[in-house]
Amino acid sequence: MLKYVTSDEAVKEIKSNDLVFIHSAAATPEELVKAMVRRSFELKNVQIYHIHTEGDCSYAKEEHKESFKVHAFFNGSNIRQAKNNHLAASYIPIFLSDIPHLFYNKKVELDVALVQLTPPDQHGMCSLGPSVDVSIAALNTAKKIIAQINPQLPRTFGEQIHYSKISKAIFHDAPLYESKVEINTSVELAIGKNIAGLIEDGSTLQLGIGSIPNAVLSLLGNHKDLGIHTEMFSDGIISLYEKGVITGKHKTKHPRKIVSSFVIGTKKIYEFINDNTEVLLLDCSYTNNPHIIAQNPKVVAINSAIEIDLTGQVCSDSIGSRIYSGVGGQMDFIRGAAISKGGKPIIAIPSKTSRGESKIVPFLKAGAGVVTTRAHVQYVVTEYGVAYLHGLTLEERAKALITIAAPEHRDNLERQFSELWL
Repeated sequence: MLKYVTSDEAVKEIKSNDLVFIHSAAATPEELVKAMVRRSFELKNVQIYHIHTEGDCSYAKEEHKESFKVHAFFNGSNIRQAKNNHLAASYIPIFLSDIPHLFYNKKVELDVALVQLTPPDQHGMCSLGPSVDVSIAALNTAKKIIAQINPQLPRTFGEQIHYSKISKAIFHDAPLYESKVEINTSVELAIGKNIAGLIEDGSTLQLGIGSIPNAVLSLLGNHKDLGIHTEMFSDGIISLYEKGVITGKHKTKHPRKIVSSFVIGTKKIYEFINDNTEVLLLDCSYTNNPHIIAQNPKVVAINSAIEIDLTGQVCSDSIGSRIYSGVGGQMDFIRGAAISKGGKPIIAIPSKTSRGESKIVPFLKAGAGVVTTRAHVQYVVTEYGVAYLHGLTLEERAKALITIAAPEHRDNLERQFSELWL
């Protein structure tokens, strides 16, 4: 079976100029990451690849820029807090479903994968815990796997690897990162109510983490036979599952199974997915494939945005030219829902920022990225209602969006649209 070494010994496998992948989200192997950073003085030009991670990311700090170069497919809060001036240029805009193909096609030829795994079972198989996402592709293609083995990692089904593929392993018994559930505001509950009204019995849901998805889920207690096929999920589904609202019996792909790519939340959700054969965590090139998504009935895809212009262009990854997050799986599911029979792709957005500025704008900020194009957008939901834009002219779209903007901004939006477009 596995022989364990110290974290400092394990990361000696990393050499200068290596391409290194770091496991995602709640499965980020923080002990290995810290040990890698401790070697900063002896490493040069190590290329770091990851999507969203949690915990330590000091490799992204300015002081380590000669040792580590970050290639982020998605910028999480820890990366943003690193305040590294060269990070924005290292952001890779890409659909989540496409990232595994970079590894499989050797466009990004990984030397090392730093991962967190469960101990081997009786068959020698290790689970990736709550994060399969793009990480299984990294494990399948990296020349070396350095594993942080954690008995507190939930054992999940769908994708696993045999312990014999591990080059070096450390044992680290520790609780997982937890993302706390926030109390919904009146605005979020109003948005949730508007979205819940669009969801029919028998729908297949895609939703993420955060207050708006939680608000939606809290209002679905009287629905029947909902299914889950999503990029990720959190604590919000547990009560619906326990009430029998989530059954998945109408799903075409993996009926009666909760299908996702990764999970992040509190200890409660990790306990829920542990050894739960009703939950499948799969490669995101599969879960986020629009043609796979569309095979399920009445797919409702709920995604957020930073701002949306009056023609329907949706910015979700940047504030102006400053990269805030990433493309993620938004377009994967927006398109998948659109071509699903009875599907509803939804952009959910509060009408205003915390400063009172309108999130529905005449035109996007300079440098802002369009994640969902105006040709793809269909439903836009704020606390003031629902705008259905599919098939509308630019003028009709503007009028529809203005009706769900904050009342104090509507006159100005009408005036600016007339000046710009009419």
